[in-house]
Amino acid sequence: MRRIACLIATLALLAPLPAHAQGNLPPHAWLFGEWIGGLYPPPSSVSSQECQAQPVVIFTRDIVMRAVITDTDYVQRLVETARITASGVEIHFAPVVQPAPGPFNLSPGGTGTVGFGCTDPNVLNVQRRSDNEISFPGCTDFPYPLVRCPGR
Repeated sequence: MRRIACLIATLALLAPLPAHAQGNLPPHAWLFGEWIGGLYPPPSSVSSQECQAQPVVIFTRDIVMRAVITDTDYVQRLVETARITASGVEIHFAPVVQPAPGPFNLSPGGTGTVGFGCTDPNVLNVQRRSDNEISFPGCTDFPYPLVRCPGR
C-alpha cells in the first residue's frame, strides 16, 4: 500500500502541470512583439531582420510603444487594463502626466504625441484581422493595417 501511495505521489509530481503559466497571460498576450505598417501600407514581404530593425508598434505585457515619424524615440504608454472584445482587444492606458514646464516656461523636449490618433488618447481598440495582421479602427495616425514581424 505504501509503495502505491509513493508511486501515485511521484507520478503526480512528474505529471505536467495544467496550463497554469498560460492562465497568467493577459488578454492582449497574442499581440506581444513587433509590428510594422500602420503609418504606411505594410510591405508584402520583409525579412525578420529588416522588420525588427525599425518596428512601428511594439506590444509588451505592461507597455505599448509606437514610432513617431518626426522623432527618433518611441512614445511609451503604460497599459492599465486590457479586455477581449468581439473583434480583438481594447487596451486602456494610464493617463499621461504632463511634465512641469522648465525654465522660462519652456516645455521639455518631445513631440507631444501621446496616443494613436484615436478619439480617446487613453484607449486603443485593436482589431484582429488574422493571426499576423491587426488594425486600429478609428485611429487617424494609423490608417493602414499592421503586420507582425516574422520570427528569426
